[in-house]
Amino acid sequence: MERGAYRGRGRNGNGGRNSYGGGRGSYGGGRDGNGDHNSYGGGRGGRSSYGDRSSPSQSQWQPRSNPSFSSPKPNNSHSQVQTQTQAHPDIGSSKIPEKKMDTITPVRRPDNGGTVAVRKCYLRVNHFPVSFNPQSIIMHYNVEVKAKAPPLKNNRPPKKISKYDLSLIRDKLFSDNSLPASAYDGEKNIFSAVPLPEETFTVDVSKGEDERPVSYLVSLTLVSRLELRKLRDYLSGSVLSIPRDVLHGLDLVVKENPSKQCVSLGRCFFPMNPPLRKKDLNHGIIAIGGFQQSLKSTSQGLSLCLDYSVLSFRKKLLVLDFLHEHIRDFNLREFGRFRRQVEHVLIGLKVNVKHRKTKQKYTITRLTPKVTRHITFPILDPEGRNPPKEATLVGYFLEKYGVNIEYKDIPALDFGGNKTNFVPMELCELVEGQRYPKENLDKYAAKDLKDMSVAPPRVRQSTIQAMVNSEDGPCGGGVIKNFGMSVNTSMTNVTGRVIQPPQLKLGNPNGQTVSMTLEVEKCQWNLVGRSMVEGKPVECWGILDFTSQESGWRKLNSKQFIENLMGKYRKLGIGMKEPVWREQSSMWSLGDYNSLCKLLENIEDKVQKRYRRKLQFLLCVMSDKHQGYKCLKWIAETKVGIVTQCCLSGIANEGKDQYLTNLALKINAKIGGSNVELINRLPHFEGEGHVMFIGADVNHPASRDINSPSIAAVVATVNWPAANRYAARVCAQGHRVEKILNFGRICYELVSYYDRLNKVRPEKIVVFRDGVSESQFHMVLTEELQDLKSVFSDANYFPTITIIVAQKRHQTRFFPVGPKDGIQNGNVFPGALNLYL
Repeated sequence: MERGAYRGRGRNGNGGRNSYGGGRGSYGGGRDGNGDHNSYGGGRGGRSSYGDRSSPSQSQWQPRSNPSFSSPKPNNSHSQVQTQTQAHPDIGSSKIPEKKMDTITPVRRPDNGGTVAVRKCYLRVNHFPVSFNPQSIIMHYNVEVKAKAPPLKNNRPPKKISKYDLSLIRDKLFSDNSLPASAYDGEKNIFSAVPLPEETFTVDVSKGEDERPVSYLVSLTLVSRLELRKLRDYLSGSVLSIPRDVLHGLDLVVKENPSKQCVSLGRCFFPMNPPLRKKDLNHGIIAIGGFQQSLKSTSQGLSLCLDYSVLSFRKKLLVLDFLHEHIRDFNLREFGRFRRQVEHVLIGLKVNVKHRKTKQKYTITRLTPKVTRHITFPILDPEGRNPPKEATLVGYFLEKYGVNIEYKDIPALDFGGNKTNFVPMELCELVEGQRYPKENLDKYAAKDLKDMSVAPPRVRQSTIQAMVNSEDGPCGGGVIKNFGMSVNTSMTNVTGRVIQPPQLKLGNPNGQTVSMTLEVEKCQWNLVGRSMVEGKPVECWGILDFTSQESGWRKLNSKQFIENLMGKYRKLGIGMKEPVWREQSSMWSLGDYNSLCKLLENIEDKVQKRYRRKLQFLLCVMSDKHQGYKCLKWIAETKVGIVTQCCLSGIANEGKDQYLTNLALKINAKIGGSNVELINRLPHFEGEGHVMFIGADVNHPASRDINSPSIAAVVATVNWPAANRYAARVCAQGHRVEKILNFGRICYELVSYYDRLNKVRPEKIVVFRDGVSESQFHMVLTEELQDLKSVFSDANYFPTITIIVAQKRHQTRFFPVGPKDGIQNGNVFPGALNLYL
C-alpha cells in the first residue's frame, strides 16, 4: 500500500465499501459524481478510491486545462485523490520547516463542468486576468525598525511603533536613499522587484514643523527569492502544491497602491477623496463604498478578484461639531449633564490638532476632571536654572500659539502619555476613516447601510469596473508595472448553465401530500393553501417575555400574539394548545449571565415538576436585537436543555401572515417536524446504503472582543433519504481557533445517534466544512480529517467520506451579459452554475 493511503477492505484491492473516497455514485466526484476541486474522494472504479493494500497503481493527479499555458494530457485511468509523500508547503506568509510527511491534496474535478442544464447563459465575472513574467524574481525582505534612543530606565520595554509611523519611516527610507519602489505590509515584510542593500539605515522622521525629528534604525534582511515560475508551473498543472509565498507576495504588490491612497480596514479599501459612493446616515455618521480584492488562482490562470464593500464611518468633523450631531439635544452650556455620554462617544477615538501643523494622530484617553479655565500645569525650565513655573492651559495656548480659547467651561481632552498632554476640544478634529460599529446604528441608519450594501447588480458591476480603472485602485500608481505585472481591466466572460429546480413534496391542511414544481426564473415556494409535510402538534410550550417593562409598540401584546400564532397553526392543519408556561422578565436580564441562567433553570425545573415533561420549545420575545441573544442560546440549548425560538415584539405585534408562517416553519423544524421534502432522491447517491450530511463551522467573537471563546457547531442529518432532520453539537474552544477540537469524537457521537434512530450506521458521510480559507485546507485535510478517521477506525467503522469546503467569502460575483442571460432585476438565473473557479 502506498505510504499514507487509507487502508480499505475491497475484495479486489481497488477500494472496498469501507475505504475512503467516492465510488461511481459518490458525492466526491467519481465518473457520475458531483465533486469539485474542494471535495474529497472520487475514483472511477469500485465504490471507493482511497487506496488499498493490493491496489495495482498509485493515485495520480489530473491536470486541469488552462488556456494561458500548455499542460499535459489528463490520464483518466487513475484516481482523482492524491496521497503522496512530499515537502510540507508554505502556509500563507509563514515559513514552516521543511520535512518529509504524508500529504493529502484536494481532489481536482475530472470533467469540464458537467452537462446537465435546462438552458445556457452568458455571464461576466468580477475576475480580471493578471499577466506576469514567469522569469521574474521578487525579493522578500524582513524589515526591523528600532528607535535610536538611549536605554530606558527601569528596563521598561520600548514603545511599540504604530503602523502609521512604520509607513512614514518606510517612505522616508526609500526617498532618502533613492531605493526603488516596493510593496510593504505595514509591519515586517517588504517585497521588491530588484535587490535592495542588506544593511542598517538611520532614518529621521518629523511629524510636525515644531517637533523634533525622531531617529530610527532600519535593518533590511533578505528572507527569500520568490520565483514566479513556480506559480506558472502550478497554474499549468506541472506541480501540485500551490506556492503560497509567491501568491502572498504578489497579493501584497497589488494592494500597495490602494493601501497608500485609501483608508484600509482589514481586507477592504475605502477611497475618501472623493468617495466611491457615500450616504449620510445622520448623527455624524456616513456610509462609504469601497472595495476588497485578492489574487486567485483559477482554471483560466491568475486573476484579480475585486468586489464592492460598504462600511459606516464617523465623519471628519471638529470634535464639538461631532458631539452636536451625534448626541441628541447636546448643549455646551449644560455639559455636565452630557459628560458620561461624551466620554462614551469620544474615548478611544483618534484626533488631529488644529493649532499647529503636524501629521501626528492623538488618541483620546479621557476628559480632564476640571474645566479648561481651571486647568494648570508646571512648565519646566529647559536649562534647569529656574524652578518650575505654574501655567494655565488657556494662557499657555494664547502665549505659545496665539489662540484664544472660546469654550473655557468644558473639559479639555487628555491624550495620556508620560507628560501632560491636554488640548481644548475646539482645537481637535476627528481623524478621517474611523469605523463606526454597525451594531450601534439606529434602525433607520442600519436600514440605509444595508440598502447601500445590497447594491443592485448593475450598480455593483459599474462600481467594480470604476474601481479597477481608478488611480486609487490596484491598477493605479504604476506599482504593479514595476513588478512586471499587468491587469486586463475587462471582466472575464464565462458560460453558465442553469439546472432544473427540484420538485418539492409538501402537505395540505387535510393531511394529504401534494407536489410543487418551481419556476426556473423564481425558484420560490410558499405555504399558501398548503402545509408542512409532517407538522408536529404543539402541546407543551412556553413563552418568555423580555418586554414586560417596555412601553408602546416595544411591549408584546401577548394575548393577541398567541391567538394569531395558534390561528396560523389551525390554518396549517396542525394542533397547537395554549402555552403551559408564561414568564415575564426584562431586557437587562439578557446581559446578566447569572440571572439569565437562573431564570431558564427555574422555568425548566417548574415545568418538569408540574407537567412531568419537558417543554417542546420556549418562545423568547425581545424588544430589539441584543448582545445577550448569543448568551441566551448558549445557556438554553447547551446547559439547560431547552429548545428556544426568538422573535422581536414589534414584528410579532404586527401579526403579518408571512411572518407567522415563517415562525411556524422554524418551530416545526426545531421540534422534530418536516417542513418540505424532495419528490426524488438526491442525485449521485445510488444504492441502498444510508448517507449522512454533516455541516461544520466555527463562530468567532467580534474583532474587539479578545476574551470570549470561539464556538464550534457540528450539525448532521439523522434520516435518509429525506435528509431533512438534524442533530447538533455545540462546543466552546480557544479564542479565534479555527480548527474544530475533537472533531472526530463529535462526529462519532452524531453517527451513534443516527444508529440509535435508524438501527444502521451511514455508509457514506458528506462533510460540508464552512469558514476556512484556502490556506487552511491543509489543516482540514491533515488534522480534522485525520482525527475523524482515527476515531472511526478505533470504533471499527469505515464509511466513505467526502469533504466539501463551502466558501462564502470568495467575493466572486456574476453578472448577465445581456437581458436574456438573467432575470429582470439584473441578477443571474437561480440555479446558474459556472465552473470558472
